[in-house]
Amino acid sequence: MTLDVRERWQQELAQSYTNPLQLAEFLGLSPAWAEQHNAARKLFPMRVPQPFVRLMEKGNEQDPLLLQVMPLISEFEQLPGFTNDPLAEAEHSPVPGLLHKYQSRVLIILRGGCAVNCRYCFRRHFPYEDHQLKRDDWDSIERYLTNHPEINEVILSGGDPLMAKEQHLLEAIQRIERFANIKRLRIHTRLPVVIPSRLTQSLLDVLTSSRLQSVLVLHANHAREVSPELKHQLEKFRQQGVWILNQSVLLKDINDSVEALTALSEALFQAGIQPYYLHQLDAVAGAAHFAVADTEAVRLSAELRKQLPGFLVPTLVREIPGEPNKTPL
Repeated sequence: MTLDVRERWQQELAQSYTNPLQLAEFLGLSPAWAEQHNAARKLFPMRVPQPFVRLMEKGNEQDPLLLQVMPLISEFEQLPGFTNDPLAEAEHSPVPGLLHKYQSRVLIILRGGCAVNCRYCFRRHFPYEDHQLKRDDWDSIERYLTNHPEINEVILSGGDPLMAKEQHLLEAIQRIERFANIKRLRIHTRLPVVIPSRLTQSLLDVLTSSRLQSVLVLHANHAREVSPELKHQLEKFRQQGVWILNQSVLLKDINDSVEALTALSEALFQAGIQPYYLHQLDAVAGAAHFAVADTEAVRLSAELRKQLPGFLVPTLVREIPGEPNKTPL
């Protein structure tokens, strides 16, 4: 049977790896190595789509793509300052499903699930069950938007908002665009990076049918994540006027070198993606082994400015709870 593109991404999602031993077997890695890390799945479930796995280097336990998604015993380390809610998001949720941290924009948690469970995720402990967006919640969200005319941008997040089907996205966008003061729709997603077939024609039709300016913010941390298929799928979105940005997280042993960050920016540019932010790791419990010191982060950013034109240098930032914007370093 020939699958259409929409069915393909759903099938690839359903076939994701959820067991470290099975992933290790596919990559030709030692079962004993995988077994010693297996317990970390109890802290945060594992999910890795096959298209992302195919970008990994077989036989390499230190592959930078693998390390982002492989449960590791390092996650059991408890360090001071690393908490379950590093951004204090619970304090910024005035109505279910909505976060309002910055003056002119709000974030709506459209879907709680993700296509890939990145081990450094700052929401790995987030109580999505308390923020499941129900149809009745939209009434509260719309009342909130009515009472806050300073809001001109809505960010769809999660989880990953592109886990929602097109009809769900369309209904959400139609509700948002009723507010004349809202000009932009931003979608923060990692799904197209790990399953490029998610960039369907029907998704493009949903975005281009709206009066809102659409901005797709991807999340790639390494040059190899910018696959030929991702580049191909993005082309039609760019041609139809969808802005495409990328934000990364600075991660130890994954992209904490001038060479890796330079290659990432160059790969993004070749795919028509604008480097946007380079985030310092949010101090979430279980992810301390990914942390890079601020002094090293600042040094890397300075070296990047020597290697690249300014428009390819992402802004190095940290998100600090309570601050009115992300804080440049």
